[in-house]
Order: sequence, then structure tokens, then C-alpha cells
Amino acid sequence: MKKVLAVWFKRYDGILDGGGQGNRRCFDMLRRVFGEGAVDSLYVHDGGREGYGKLARSAFYTLWDYHNGLTPGFVRKVVEMAPAYDYVFLSTSLFGLIARDLKRKGYGGKVIVHFHNVESIYYEASVPKWLPGRQFVIRCAARNDGFSCRYADKVLVLNERDNGLLQQRYGRRADAVLPIALPDVFTGADLQAMTSECPLCVFIGSCFPPNNEGVLWFVRNVLPHVRVRFKVVGKGMSKLKASHECLKDIEFVSDAPDLRPYFEEADFMVLPIFSGSGMKVKTCEALMYGKNILGTDETFEGYELDAEKVGGRCNTAADFIARLEGYSRCPVRRFNSYARSVYLQNYSDSATENIFRSIFNE
Repeated sequence: MKKVLAVWFKRYDGILDGGGQGNRRCFDMLRRVFGEGAVDSLYVHDGGREGYGKLARSAFYTLWDYHNGLTPGFVRKVVEMAPAYDYVFLSTSLFGLIARDLKRKGYGGKVIVHFHNVESIYYEASVPKWLPGRQFVIRCAARNDGFSCRYADKVLVLNERDNGLLQQRYGRRADAVLPIALPDVFTGADLQAMTSECPLCVFIGSCFPPNNEGVLWFVRNVLPHVRVRFKVVGKGMSKLKASHECLKDIEFVSDAPDLRPYFEEADFMVLPIFSGSGMKVKTCEALMYGKNILGTDETFEGYELDAEKVGGRCNTAADFIARLEGYSRCPVRRFNSYARSVYLQNYSDSATENIFRSIFNE
């Protein structure tokens, strides 16, 4: 029986952001492919409290390309344990240092690296420009991306855009494109119910710069011009509401343990995302629930679908306003069967399992 050592930043349970959902999917797939007893995990953060001393050490080690609490001692532990395993699965390219040291120390198994994003691009977009040390964080991400491309036996990316960016920045293309996929938790819907004349538009996403920018942009540029109800749901989103006066009358739901009711009640998912890398997990969730989606090019990046059949591709305020006014005049069914079929065919666990299995075929 072949064995896998999987390395993660933290345990992925409770309320998860998009990256956490992606990692939990990989963990479940590893156990499905190899068997539950054949997968062991190591966590950089294993549930202890993060004191000021540990945070200071984490910032210090960033200067030597150790990201988000990764330390030389943890890397040595992985290298020492690795010979007992056929594969080391690195859940993010930010573990590029581990891939480098494994190969330099003569590890004979296969190192697999999963890219959630091209991390250098992700951090360029997400780290505030005013933050001290911003350039060190971005450099650390870029260096680890590079190490992952140079030393991994196999590299996985979420979409062809990231594949091309890896080639452009680091001279390597991925060994497989493994799109976002989620387990199917849809339990049914009223297939005949119609959207209302004053539709409920829901944004779901964690408190994160591209999400925050999208919500603020929509509230300032679209909401005053349309007759809709707007709700924002996501991990930590109360912080966004508290910091902007223009959001005081908007309904926010922060840290909901179950997002299902908010997907189900929405007439439309409104996802104005203008920057980022990888794929948007919230788009996959909306497809799974068979929702009408109004989103930007970035919202649909990496998804093989006809955005017009899903709801509409909107890249300007005028686009969103026209779509929402049109749907107010001419309601449509709240359950979008095309969106649901796209999920089942391409973005369910079962649809992507064979791609994941192929990574580990010798």
C-alpha cells in the first residue's frame, strides 16, 4: 500500500474560506484514492494559540522565504519523515521551500504541489499597499512559487490562465489542470418558483480585499440605480460593514456556520470580482445550488460555461444595472437548471476524481 504525507498550514474544519474548501477537497480526494489509513498529515499551525512571540518569529522568517509561520524546524521535520512515504503532497505552492529541501536532501519519492493561485499575483492583489513589509511578503510568495515549479515532480493548477502564468513567470507548465470541485450538498429546490420584481441579490465571500472591493463597488455604483434587496454573507464580513458608512443600511451576515440557506433564498448571486488568481469557489457553490449568477470575467475565470445561460456576464455598472432591471421586468425561474448541469458535469467531486487519480499514476 502506497502512503502519502500531506502538508497543510492548518486543519480545515469549521467555517472555511475558499482556500480552506479547496484544501478540504484535496484531503478528501487523497483519502479516497489511497485509503484513509494511507494518508498522514502535518500542520504548520496545529491548534495552539498564536502569541506575539510566534507572530514576530513568523514575520522574521519571511525574510528567508518561510511563509505564514513556516519555520526551518518544521521543514526539517517534513524532510526527516518523508522517506517513509511514497508521496509528499504539498497543499500550496507557498511550501516551495519544502519541495526544494526534499529534493536537495535526496528524497526519492514524488513531490506533488497544488497551486491554489499563482501566489505572487494573489499577494500583489491582496496585500494592502500601505502595509509595512509588503514587498517581502510578495517576494516570499514569488520565491516559493519558483521553488515549487523547479523542484516538484508534479504541479497542479486550477485553470489554464494560471498554467500560462506559470510558464511566463517560472518557465514551467503544470502536469494537470484540476479545477475547483465541491461535494454535492444540494438537497432540492422549488423548480418552478420565479424571481421577484424586487429580487434578493446575495454576495457570498469572506472578508478579503478583492471581495471587499467588489461589495463596495456594487453598493456605490449599482445599488442606487436598481430596485433590489442586497445581502452580504461571509466569514469576517462584519469588519467590512463596521469600517464603511455606506454599508450601514446593508444586511450583513458574518461567520454563518451554514451557507446553504443564503444560497437557497437568493434570486440572484451577484459576484462583482475584478481581481485575483485561481478560480472562485463561490462560483462553484452557486452552480451547485443551481443559482442565477451575475458576475464579472474574473467571477467566471476557469469555468467552462455559457455565462449568458447562467445569468449574465457583467463587467461595468451599466451591465449590472441593465441585467437587474431586465430581470425585474421579466422574472425568471430561481432555479437555473443549466447552472446545476454545469456543476454536475464538470465541478462535482465525481467529475474531477479521475483527474486527481491520474496525478498519482506512475
